[in-house]
Amino acid sequence: MTASPAPRVTIKDVAARAGVSKGAVSLAFNHKPGLAEATRDRIFAAARELGWEPNLSARSLSNSRVDVVGLAICRPARMLGLEPFYMEFVSGVESVLTEHSCSLLLRLVRTVEEEVGLQESWWRGRQIGGAILVDFRADDPRAAAAERLGMPVVAVGHPSLTGTLTSVWTDDATAVTEAVRYLAALGHRRIARVGGAAALGHTVMRTAAFDQAARSLGLAGAWQVATDYSGEAGARATRSMLTAAPPDRPTAIVYDNDIMAVAGLAVAAEMGLNVPHDVSLLAWDDSQLCRLTHPTLSAMSHDVYGFGAEAARTLFGVITGAGPGSHPVPTPVLTPRGSTAPPRR
Repeated sequence: MTASPAPRVTIKDVAARAGVSKGAVSLAFNHKPGLAEATRDRIFAAARELGWEPNLSARSLSNSRVDVVGLAICRPARMLGLEPFYMEFVSGVESVLTEHSCSLLLRLVRTVEEEVGLQESWWRGRQIGGAILVDFRADDPRAAAAERLGMPVVAVGHPSLTGTLTSVWTDDATAVTEAVRYLAALGHRRIARVGGAAALGHTVMRTAAFDQAARSLGLAGAWQVATDYSGEAGARATRSMLTAAPPDRPTAIVYDNDIMAVAGLAVAAEMGLNVPHDVSLLAWDDSQLCRLTHPTLSAMSHDVYGFGAEAARTLFGVITGAGPGSHPVPTPVLTPRGSTAPPRR
């Protein structure tokens, strides 16, 4: 006897599961006003549970206009407002979207899992035509989710983290190595690093590169700490390092962003230490902040605005099928300023 095929799930089934009308389901999936966000989310959840989705055969991204691109960032709102990197990056993205008369849908999330649900909601609800994914981790679930949905994305991260997704990235390992070699060439033998969030893939790569560079140069007094990128965390880490008694106290510190480097400069002044002669400081993500301090901060400089623009251009290439594919952007380069010098003898 041949088994009967499973009954086809319909919009009526989704409405019943979500406890709404068929009209509400239609409103949700066509991104029409008139529904509370909680109701919209409940409808999408019901559709996922039943394995139902509207007929999208008429939707062809390569032949239709893309009006909205999504970008979710896993950062507290307060931190995002203080961090020059993402302000510059988003500005670069916007510069390309403007050329395409396209808008950016930006959302802050608390976890990667929350972002996966959000991206699926955006895509199934036809709110976006593609997305830019940032801050990749090892075994990041977003790569598999994007492939499952068939959603056009560009991943901002090293290919070792982003799977088969089209990606753009900076060569952080090479840049970290250059920073350590530069400080060692000035005569520093005790170099420390105030890193970013330990879970982030690029933090892991920078950590490994720092250790490798220190070992290759025979720097016994090199160590690292992870932080949340905030000025407060950068200040705490700096204070802990600089209160160590010589010879354990570092004579040079590398920071994973400019906010923490500025905070570190303030801590050095608070402790009566001369920058750069008592301690040299080197920032990542060169910004206007680095040029406004006294002394000005040496930095690993890269074009963050151009990075954002390239990510957006690459996404449109994915959507049209005519893009360059995965590729690196220029590697950050050392910009020496007043905060680095040979250590005091």
